[in-house]
Amino acid sequence: MTLPDTMRALIQLHDGYAGSQTGPEIEDMSPYVALQDIPLPVPGKGQVLIKVHLAAVNPSDIHFIKGEYGQPRIKGVPAGFEAVGEVVAGDTPLIGQRVSFFATASGTWAEYALTDASGLVPCRADLAETDAAGLLVNPLTAMAMGDILRDSGADSFMLNAAGSQLGKLLIALGRDYGIKPIAIVRRAAQADALKKLGAAAVIVTGDPDPLEQARTIFKSLSPRILLDAVGDQITSDLFFAMPAHARWISYGKLSNAAPALTQMGQFIFQDKQIEGFWLTRWMKQADPARIPEAFSDIQRRFVTGRWTTDVAGIVPLSDAPGRLPAVLAQPDGKAFIDPRQ
Repeated sequence: MTLPDTMRALIQLHDGYAGSQTGPEIEDMSPYVALQDIPLPVPGKGQVLIKVHLAAVNPSDIHFIKGEYGQPRIKGVPAGFEAVGEVVAGDTPLIGQRVSFFATASGTWAEYALTDASGLVPCRADLAETDAAGLLVNPLTAMAMGDILRDSGADSFMLNAAGSQLGKLLIALGRDYGIKPIAIVRRAAQADALKKLGAAAVIVTGDPDPLEQARTIFKSLSPRILLDAVGDQITSDLFFAMPAHARWISYGKLSNAAPALTQMGQFIFQDKQIEGFWLTRWMKQADPARIPEAFSDIQRRFVTGRWTTDVAGIVPLSDAPGRLPAVLAQPDGKAFIDPRQ
């Protein structure tokens, strides 16, 4: 394959961190990224160049370009963490194969991306592109959290942002594992669909008294784990309403508000805990055999229909600066960038 000298990419306009937190919502991308033609990256030792087919857009991507993520931006380097594409050059026997991957050197919001050869996940031929493009962040997080749930011995758990792509994966996983999910959502319109998916109960935070809903549910279900992507006051209140020995596991911050911890004595007398989860750390600490096993299970779940990807929209790379915010604003679906358009 003859490769071009340049490529089109959405490059970052800033270095480092912003020093503020405004959340993953975005109305205008122009302060953070710009569409430019830049030199094609050249793979070094242990690296590969991938022609991107489809790139996922996750909340972590928006936090990152805004300077709010746990790693610093690099000015002039393409943004985007996750994608699917064809390996076209580099230090690997997978040349010509379709793979899912994290971009570790040059991001996925581009026609080509540069990453470590060691992190490639070969895709089944029958795996849809939209599933393959989002194969890593949400599905692997769901599998990791499924391990936490099973290891805990819990018979039920709570999760907020339950209508999100990750929330739906977790509800389906809980259903399959026999661990009853209690879904926390903002809108009552989401409840029926989540119950059909496998939620044992739904708490609607937009209703007048979600805490009373929770107390009623806790009479028959005793969740010991709260999987939290939001980090707001209602999350804190629900945690303190949970039974003794409950664990609040924070893995995201969709809310800009800082929650107050109103019942500190529960950490002493009820043995409650707050902890963080970061997928990158989990991957480093997990049994090495667990990662390929998880990816095999993930692909099987998508191909057999046990998991599905709800698509909010696919935006051509050339139109992404103007059109992507509107797609991201749609509830309950996943946004993608297509560099081939």
